[in-house]
Amino acid sequence: MSSTSLTSNLPNVSNHSTLSEQLPQHLFTRREVIPLRNDILWRIERGAVRTLTWSEDGTFITLGYWGIGDLIGYPLSKVNPYQIECLTSVEVSIIPSHLWYIDINAFLSHIQHSEELLSIVHLKPMSLRLEKFLLWLSEKFGRDVEQGKLIDLNITHQEISEVLNTTRVTVTRLLRQFEEQGYLLRYKRRIILRSPNKIIKNLVEKNAY
Repeated sequence: MSSTSLTSNLPNVSNHSTLSEQLPQHLFTRREVIPLRNDILWRIERGAVRTLTWSEDGTFITLGYWGIGDLIGYPLSKVNPYQIECLTSVEVSIIPSHLWYIDINAFLSHIQHSEELLSIVHLKPMSLRLEKFLLWLSEKFGRDVEQGKLIDLNITHQEISEVLNTTRVTVTRLLRQFEEQGYLLRYKRRIILRSPNKIIKNLVEKNAY
């Protein structure tokens, strides 16, 4: 789809539900990079993405994970370099700048989720950081299954390490430890939190000391 066609013939309407139905949409495949535009935002209708940057030595730094209802786009960041990578197949609605005011709740949600993730990546020890991150993912991408709460996102140990500023080896070791302790199960390269309430209780007890 050409850049000029992304925002052409957009309806000038104020009703949110009508707007959602009439906004142009675009599909991206898994691992595709969503184009950076200064004049539009993308609202996720289906799928999941991550935003990231990288250091001078090429180390990836994950800035956020985003799913259905979230707004993404270069105007929301001053980080450079900046990239939006699709973790699944993704369907987005294209929102031009003159309609951004309609999605104020999505803007607030973006700020809140960014601050939550920022607070998590500074927790110590690393086991606490990983536990809190898994809970954060389960709240954002989880769905209830018989064994617990499935994090419906195919996230690799390397990608987790990039979020939490640690090594892939450390993430693998801690996940194996959590599995032995009965906190989680593996299912088709995904994670099921067996007892989210138990994990929360454990986090509270750790923070009490």
